Amino acid sequence: MTTPAELRSALADRLAEEDPDTDPAWIDAARTVPRELFTGAYFLPVEGSNPTSYRPVREAEPGWLEGVYTNQTLVTQLDGRTRPDDVTEGTAIGAPSSSSTLPSLVLRMWHQLDPEAGHRVLEIGTGTGYSTALGARRLGDTNITSIEYDPAVGGSAATAIKAAGHAPRLIIGDGLLGDPNGGEYDRIIATCSVRHIPPPWLHQVRPGGRILVTLSGWSFAFGLALLTVTEPGRATGRFLPGYTSFMIARPHDRPPRQPLSLLPGDERLTRINPEIISTWTGGWVAQLAAPSAERMGAGGQQILSDVSTGSQARTIPNPDGGWTVIQRGPLRLWDQVERAVEAWQEAGEPHQDGFGITVSAARQRVWVGSEDGPGWDLPI
Repeated sequence: MTTPAELRSALADRLAEEDPDTDPAWIDAARTVPRELFTGAYFLPVEGSNPTSYRPVREAEPGWLEGVYTNQTLVTQLDGRTRPDDVTEGTAIGAPSSSSTLPSLVLRMWHQLDPEAGHRVLEIGTGTGYSTALGARRLGDTNITSIEYDPAVGGSAATAIKAAGHAPRLIIGDGLLGDPNGGEYDRIIATCSVRHIPPPWLHQVRPGGRILVTLSGWSFAFGLALLTVTEPGRATGRFLPGYTSFMIARPHDRPPRQPLSLLPGDERLTRINPEIISTWTGGWVAQLAAPSAERMGAGGQQILSDVSTGSQARTIPNPDGGWTVIQRGPLRLWDQVERAVEAWQEAGEPHQDGFGITVSAARQRVWVGSEDGPGWDLPI
């Protein structure tokens, strides 16, 4: 029978082989920290289910340990309340609200944050505590503070972190407000996504320090940004290559969805192919242009519904080719998206590593190419 230590070592070897640029010290942390302590039970999606249903996998069940040491995200909570042990039979349906992120992404983000010996790090979103324990292993308990919004999730994480032999400072609270005791940090790393950079973070990282966070929104497009704080309240940075997504911080999540009725409106031909906003970066650009909208649909048939004003836009195919957009409400959502996509296309359709961000007390602006290029303000 394969032991946890053997599985852990094998996973660490695979991670090192797949991403040879990762600092070996982080690989060693993954070889040491027992992930099974943080994932005593988890959910796996049921293949082909619609809406997605989740099957609980518990300790000692066949395949449980092998799943722990697979490079995958393990969902540990649904809808902010349902945990695997709450499902006594069958499956559960819900939106994932807490998880143990796939180890390769956890290690990559710690590597991208690039903390040095003696640096103080504030982690936003303890989750299961696995990432926290990796940070404590690499940097020392006294240099790690982690904040978790959900008391039940935070309590389980504290137990697991202690069992793994670590004692970082753990806080239950709203991580978007930063450390309630204040203090100056060298780094902030967020394991949730946000709609904008929370201002308290910009005052709790020393000038020259870094913030690594995923920007997202109500259309579920994502971009991982690494910012450098230039002075209290100000920062600038770039978005990083790759494809990173995280659950949105609960205070930044959209309000409860109202029933959607597709109503008549003004019609015209589109200037862009709507299919482009189904792509990773195209969807990101659309979200920047319409930050309070939720995007639904697929391919060329897109629906945008503005959470704040009730404005709508939807695209439908024309019998002779091309697409028509129908818009209604105070915001012309498709006009906004169309202009943004055209500006992005004129810049050569770069992936998100072609984007940057500038943050001040007055505004937070994401731009393409350079600060004087096309840009869009984040909602703050």
